[in-house]
Amino acid sequence: MYETTYHRASSVEDAVKLIGSAEDGKLLAGGQTLIPTMKSRLAAPTDLVDLRQIDALKGIEVSGRSVRIGAGTTHAEVAGHAGLAEVCPALTHLAAHIGDPHVRHMGTIGGSIANNDPAADYPAALLALGATVVTDKREIAAADFFTGLFETALAPDEVITAVAFEAPAKCGYAKFPNPASRYALTGVFVAKRDDGVRVAVTGAGDDGVFRADAIEQALSTSFEPSALEGVSVPADDLMTDIHASADYRANLIVVMAKRAVAAANG
Repeated sequence: MYETTYHRASSVEDAVKLIGSAEDGKLLAGGQTLIPTMKSRLAAPTDLVDLRQIDALKGIEVSGRSVRIGAGTTHAEVAGHAGLAEVCPALTHLAAHIGDPHVRHMGTIGGSIANNDPAADYPAALLALGATVVTDKREIAAADFFTGLFETALAPDEVITAVAFEAPAKCGYAKFPNPASRYALTGVFVAKRDDGVRVAVTGAGDDGVFRADAIEQALSTSFEPSALEGVSVPADDLMTDIHASADYRANLIVVMAKRAVAAANG
């Protein structure tokens, strides 16, 4: 490690002030990505602004089918929330399979989407759910928020405060996890909404999370796994790495989509 100045923010306003006055500051939520990155010397912020003591960033509100999740809410809290499980069980299932217990009790939904790892789970959920990312300055549609690998629409001094969405009639999530990290080699979130079917894919795209048009069209006709028989996804814009080829991921997308639909209907 190296020298850095630690700040514990008492409010969102305090955090914005601290990050704005830092030479090269970073916001610290659960630290599950930032701290290992610093230990590896891939990041060297002059200042860390800790958000964990800000109560306004925590908690889950479910009113009918309207859901609002504070950015400081941990994965474990999302996974264990009974009210959320009733209206959007796919999201609690997703959260319950992030990393290991340590990661789930420290990592936060706001930290995850702000980092926008191309293999993270939440981006697929937010994109498929048509969610809104709420910051201290504005509201950003998920479709506009995720802009590329590890890239988002956030300004340097902008703080995510919550995510909000209307729970769909049905939803499901399935992923093929890396056996070591539990990140998604390919993950698919499906949502059957009043305005149609949305399907979002994580872990596979060269440019991060994306919607799968061919799968959406097939499921719009019949929201059943059998509707995806014969459907294929082009491998052109998919990722190839040491874990899987683009062709393998293209096949996984369809397989995981079938499993996600089966979970949604189950």
